Formats: sequence, structure tokens, C-alpha cells
Amino acid sequence: MNRSIWLAVAVVLVFAVILIARLPAAWVLSKPGSDLSCADTAGTIWNGTCTGMVVQHQPIGDLNWEVHAWRLLSAKFAATVLLTRAAGVARGTVEVGFGGHLTGHDIHVDLPLDPRVMPQLPPNLSGSVQANLSSIQMKGNTVTAVEGEVQALNLQLGTGPGAEPLGSYSLTFSPSSGAPIGQLRDLGGPLQVEGTLRLTPEPGFDLQSLVKPRANAPEALTRDIQFLGSPDAQGRRPFALAASF
Repeated sequence: MNRSIWLAVAVVLVFAVILIARLPAAWVLSKPGSDLSCADTAGTIWNGTCTGMVVQHQPIGDLNWEVHAWRLLSAKFAATVLLTRAAGVARGTVEVGFGGHLTGHDIHVDLPLDPRVMPQLPPNLSGSVQANLSSIQMKGNTVTAVEGEVQALNLQLGTGPGAEPLGSYSLTFSPSSGAPIGQLRDLGGPLQVEGTLRLTPEPGFDLQSLVKPRANAPEALTRDIQFLGSPDAQGRRPFALAASF
């Protein structure tokens, strides 16, 4: 191969690297008919912003990302992401490898509960969720490992004077060799709650807990709990729930 051909190859390679490095995010996102769209995009696929992101017709918020290009050398795609909404934020580092394995590190979430984004929730449920996860691993839609704490705060059903307070709760996951199991406890409110929540492969969950109304619990809530079954010696009644997504 003579010098002129080597020069031509070098020019093409340099041009390709520059093109990829500066590839506008708008060329990749906001494709017609896609499940993901942005009201506006800025930056590149390596460091950019998707403003007004919509996923499957649901408004999500504004997404910022920074891709760690050096991780591509180990055949993994990794990026630090920041999602902002009107009343909350979520941020962390996500890494995707072959086979659809996804790993998250240093995940921090502070968002209001939104039944529009999570249709599994009761439509009249309000509150907020905070999460601090040192790590989480997923294969497809199934969580295979998780370490950290998730809190559901100031839950209530309905709005206005007739709203029914449900309290605040914590779910703590420790390292486990099997299916992820979180320890559930209340953080105050009308109900005393303790139990476990196991994440299942379907994906889904299996909740086993004991519930006891506190002295300040609304009368209607106390009556509802009586239907859960016979109380134990401490006055706690069993509550179980299983579901798949």
C-alpha cells in the first residue's frame, strides 16, 4: 500500500472519529415513531441533554448524560445520568453490558409518586419516594441484586380534608446471594409495620408483613385492618401481597 493510500485511510479514520465524537444527540433521539422523544436536544451522544423527554407517551422530565467512553474498551456502555422533574431529581451511574445486563451505582432518587408514570399505583395515592442505592443489577426487567434503602414518605389516599394518611416506610436491602429481600418497617404514622419484601424473577414481588394500628390511627383504617385476620399476642395482624409487573 503506497503512501497516498495510507494518507487517505488516515484522513477517513480521523474524519470518522471527529464525526462520532461530535454526533449531535438530535440525530439519535427524537426519531419519528420512537417510544422515546424529546422536545429539544443539545450536545452530543457523549455529553448531551434531552429536554421534555417522553417515554411511551408519558412525560418523564429533562435528562442529562455523560458517557464514559473509556468503558467501551471493556465492551460496556456506561454513563452518568441526571433526570430532573418539576418536583424532584434522580441521578446515578448506569452501565450496560452484553446480554442486557444493567448495573447501577450510586443511585439517588427524590421524586413525588406519580401514578401516571407508575400505573400499578392507586390513582389517588400521593407521597414521595427517596432512594439511596449503592448498587443495583438488572437482567431485562428483573432486579437480580440490590443494596441500599428506599423510603416511601408521607403516603396518603385522596386529597383535601378527607385524605387518609398512611404514614412513611423504609425498605432496606442488604447484600444477598439469592433473590433480593428487603426489610420493611414503618417510619411513623398510623400503622406499625414490619416484614419482608422479596423481589421475584417474573418480575414481581412477594410481601409478607405484620400490621398493627397505632392509638392515633383513623377509626376507618383500624376497622379495615381487622379484616386481615386474627391478631398475634402483640396485636399484629398478617398482611401479604404478591404481584408481577
